[in-house]
Amino acid sequence: MAILRLVVRRLLSSLPLLFIVSAFTFVLVSLVPGDPARTIVGQHATEEQYENVRAQLGLDESLPVQYWNWLEGVVRGDLGASLFSGEPVTAMLNNRLPVSLSLIIAATVVSGIAGVALGVLSARRGGALVRTVDVLALLGLAVPAFWLALVLIAFFAVQFRWLPVTGYVPLGEDPVEWARSLVLPVVSMSLSAVAIIAKQTRDSVLDTMTKDFIRVMEANGFRDRSILYRHILRNAALPVVTVLGVVMVSLLAGTVFVETVFAMPGLGGVTQQATVQHDIPVIQGAVLYITVVVVVVNLLVDLAYGRLDPRVRA
Repeated sequence: MAILRLVVRRLLSSLPLLFIVSAFTFVLVSLVPGDPARTIVGQHATEEQYENVRAQLGLDESLPVQYWNWLEGVVRGDLGASLFSGEPVTAMLNNRLPVSLSLIIAATVVSGIAGVALGVLSARRGGALVRTVDVLALLGLAVPAFWLALVLIAFFAVQFRWLPVTGYVPLGEDPVEWARSLVLPVVSMSLSAVAIIAKQTRDSVLDTMTKDFIRVMEANGFRDRSILYRHILRNAALPVVTVLGVVMVSLLAGTVFVETVFAMPGLGGVTQQATVQHDIPVIQGAVLYITVVVVVVNLLVDLAYGRLDPRVRA
């Protein structure tokens, strides 16, 4: 029941956040130079044709009225339609959401496993591994994901032809090709995340290893493996979970560049295109989807806290 109350409380508290983000996004988009109606009718259309298109798209209304009309549609489960293609925004984003989620979840899993393993090894053995983690952290923060993606494409896709250059294969269509299509994007997204998680894991494990209860267990003859997995990692996990949540949100932002480089039909690509075209319904819907993903990630972090630390549950 405590977990259920936590979930309900977090979801209810996220509603004002969704409203604020959507309103703020609507205002910012309206301030960006560009006129969808003029783009649709072209520069040589008459003023009457231009005004008719503005009226059809609802752009002749004031900004508060436009936002209120969009908000009413959201309450009914309707995010509107694209100003250019006429395709329903909900269907458009639902078709692209699995691509972005596949990238984010796969990159998070790879980053978490590799980062924690590297951090634990460097904390236990020290020496060259500590310097390796520090160098990897610097490289991960310095190397842009899109540049690394281009390098990976040049070597593993173009030169060696081991992996596909671009595109995305749905999981239900061919699981093997789905995994192959994710390898290069996930690796390019994960470098900086692995470095950050490894460094945080190493610091947390080293700090936990100096605690008095760990020294008492070592003095009483507890096995090193039992101490590491049952006590050190459990107590060191809280800051690592926090960093993992932040990394997952940052990976969501990184999908815009990675999806563009690899020509993957995800939320990042459609958001970028809608921004260039000033397609307000698509931008609003994409931002709403991304905000919901962030809320879910934060909720999962809270639940992980409660699982790892009984004091948090209390």
